[in-house]
Order: sequence, then structure tokens, then C-alpha cells
Amino acid sequence: MSRFAALVVSEREGEYVQGIEEREIEDLPGGEVLIRVQYSSLNYKDALSATGHKGVTRNYPHTPGIDAVGVVEESSSELFGSGDAVLVTGYDLGMGTAGGYGQYIRVPAAWVVPLPVGLSALESMIYGTAGFTAALSVLKLQEGGVGPGQGEVLVTGATGGVGSTAVSILARAGYRVVAATGKMEEAEFLVGLGAGEVVAREEIADADGRPMLKERWAGVVDSVGGDMLATAIKATRADGVVTCCGLVAAAELATTVYPFILRGISLVGINSVDCAMDLRRQVWRRLAGEWKADNLDSLSRLCRLAELAAEIERILQGKQRGRVVVDLQG
Repeated sequence: MSRFAALVVSEREGEYVQGIEEREIEDLPGGEVLIRVQYSSLNYKDALSATGHKGVTRNYPHTPGIDAVGVVEESSSELFGSGDAVLVTGYDLGMGTAGGYGQYIRVPAAWVVPLPVGLSALESMIYGTAGFTAALSVLKLQEGGVGPGQGEVLVTGATGGVGSTAVSILARAGYRVVAATGKMEEAEFLVGLGAGEVVAREEIADADGRPMLKERWAGVVDSVGGDMLATAIKATRADGVVTCCGLVAAAELATTVYPFILRGISLVGINSVDCAMDLRRQVWRRLAGEWKADNLDSLSRLCRLAELAAEIERILQGKQRGRVVVDLQG
């Protein structure tokens, strides 16, 4: 098979148009491993790429999709052979390199992770980059000394892909989770994932601009940025850890140094794109093992390429709940 279906975003007179097109395998970029894609997933970065955000993708036409799982079709690398089950998340996939919204991708072998034992292809994309980012955040909390018995852990943007997965992983690991959301109608969904308490984001926001707030959080997983992150920092307990991986609310951070020098808290940035392969494999093993949720299906829903445009619009409007997995088969 030399032709395959892909979602292609094209630039036409300053507008970005999405359409499903037939592509040639020969037109894929260079790389040692050709993968037949079974599933991808939808992340906020994918939606930005699909709508012409030049900070994510500079050159069009382009196929987004920063996640992909499938089977090796061809490999010139001794690390992988035909028929191997593998996944790719991060690096340049779906940004400058044709991504997982096509039935085939070709990538460097250094980007490829063997599908870990205990995780199906579908399950790996229920996690995808969002789940991987959430798991990396939890790992950084643990490495920073935040254990399950040390107090509440706040998760912001809790109904989104990173947030909902973080709630599930933290609960699985024994933490008491407080889930903050702008969608209180989804409280039952979050409690089902393991949240001990669900609060409206307005309840924990600080409108007074105080440099410090009463200590509450032993740790924070923030996927929102902006004022929500600043407020969470102010309310984190001594020696606590705050992880930061998103900017849906804002890229700017208005705070003071007081929480850092008076309480000794740590702000840890999460880079899921370029993290080292050893760490990458470790995190995927955790997701396939002790952190794997019993209710993974409740975190996601399936869509096909033809249905993806509506899902892209939904996530841009802040209306996504959990994870959207894209079925590339058939």
C-alpha cells in the first residue's frame, strides 16, 4: 500500500482549512522506522497546529497529531523490526513532522518506544501525551518528596486531558486529590476518577493579589497557567512541589519570590516533548503497571478522522472532557 488517508491542514489566502486527503508513503519525511498507525489522540497542541498556530507548526500543508501508536511496517534500525508494536509521543511529531492523523508515519528510531507490556494500543492513546505529561508531573512530585500522607494535592484544569489523567493517577497512588474545574457539572465524573473533593476554580482563586496565602497544598499539578498557577503557588505548603505544564489560561506568571524563599517550595516545569528516553520508558512502564487506571474507558471516547474537526473546535473552546482517541484503522 503506497497511499493512505490523512487529515491535512492547508493554508489558503490566510485561512487554514482541514480536509481528509490521500497521501503517498514516499512523501513522508526521512526516518528509520515506518509505522502503520492504529490510533492517535487529540491534545491542545494538535488543535493549535490544525488551526494555523505558527508557534507549533510553521509550514503548511501539514498533518497534525503529536501521538501515534501502531505496528512497524519497515525499519532500517536494529532496534525495531517489522511487526513490532510501538508508540511515539512528543519530539517533532505532528509539529514539523507529519503526525499521527495519518495512517502512516515515518520517524527516527530515537523517537520510538516499544509498547509496554500491560498496555494495549488503544489504552496507550487514552493516555497519549496528556497522560504521559500527567504521569511525569506525578513522578516529579514524588521525586520532590511529596508523598501520599503529606496532605492534599491540587489538580487544576481537572476535566481536561492532563488534569483528568492526573486525578486518576494520583488517586491510584494513594493521594487525596482536590480537583479544580470551571465545569462543576462534571463533578461526578471527577469523583469517579478518584477526586476526594471537587471545587470550582473561583473558590481557590485569589482576587486580592496577596503575595502569600494560607498553606493548603502539599503539591500541585497545574495544566492551566496564569492566575490559577500563581494562586496555587501562594497556597502551597512549606517544601511543597508545584508542577507546571500548560498555558491555556495564560503564558504569563504574576507572582513574587516570597513562597519560594519563605516556604522553600519548588516550581518544576514539565517538558514531555524532549524528555530523555530512559525517563520516557520509565513513565510508560508506570502507566502500564501500578498507575494504570481500572476505569480507563471512562477517561476517553473514540472518533474517526472525519469527526475530528468538531473535536478540535471543542477543545479550543475549553469544552473537552477527558481524552479523545482517534481511530486510524479501516
